[in-house]
Amino acid sequence: MKLLLMADHHVGLEITRWLIDQYREDIALVVTTSENEIFSSAQKAGTNSIVFQSEEEIKHNLQTQGVTPDIGMLAWWPKLVKPPLLELPKLGFINTHPSLLPYNRGKHYNFWALVEQAPFGVSLHFVDEGVDTGDIVAQRAIPYDWEDTGASLYSKATESTIELFKETYPTLRQLNIQRRPQEIGEGSFHLANELDPASYIDLDKLYRARDILNLLRARTFPGHPACWFNDEDQEFEVRVKITRKN
Repeated sequence: MKLLLMADHHVGLEITRWLIDQYREDIALVVTTSENEIFSSAQKAGTNSIVFQSEEEIKHNLQTQGVTPDIGMLAWWPKLVKPPLLELPKLGFINTHPSLLPYNRGKHYNFWALVEQAPFGVSLHFVDEGVDTGDIVAQRAIPYDWEDTGASLYSKATESTIELFKETYPTLRQLNIQRRPQEIGEGSFHLANELDPASYIDLDKLYRARDILNLLRARTFPGHPACWFNDEDQEFEVRVKITRKN
């Protein structure tokens, strides 16, 4: 078993460290986005690693080793992977996606789950030429309630993604992978540019109380922009905190 690992973010770091500790012999190459902690961890362990410059560099590195990876793994990888790189691993690429596919394919899964009150969770899925449309390998549902926000769902998704990967990888490395097609028509898809318009509150519009509270908490994420409104040529942001009464 030879693995091409393309990793970024906290999720990518934890997956990389775990693989190095548990299955270092599987790793043909670690690709990351900068000389970050992922790169440092791989270098310290003597694991073949590069900072992403081009798809050609990845192919050249593997050819130099004489290795064709069995599986490619995208661990919170920020870029789309397309042909011809997509076809490089024998069995293709598997992606970590922080939603319960087919719900909330695309961007800002934590926001839309609350706004649309959609089922939430994390998924491992094969990568195809669509956006988050490939066959499901494994999933874990994550319950949420009124006290959750965009921030808390983000946190739950990151940790659950790491746990799901660790739980699933011992089976993946046997290369007998069960896969299930997505029911795309039952799900949803959102682009990055939908977030800001959906976060605008019209002071003269009628909202159900449930909907406005879901919208406010969906965009409540410290350190990030919140829902917003205009009044008398001034712009305001608004966040909300909901707590359960004992």
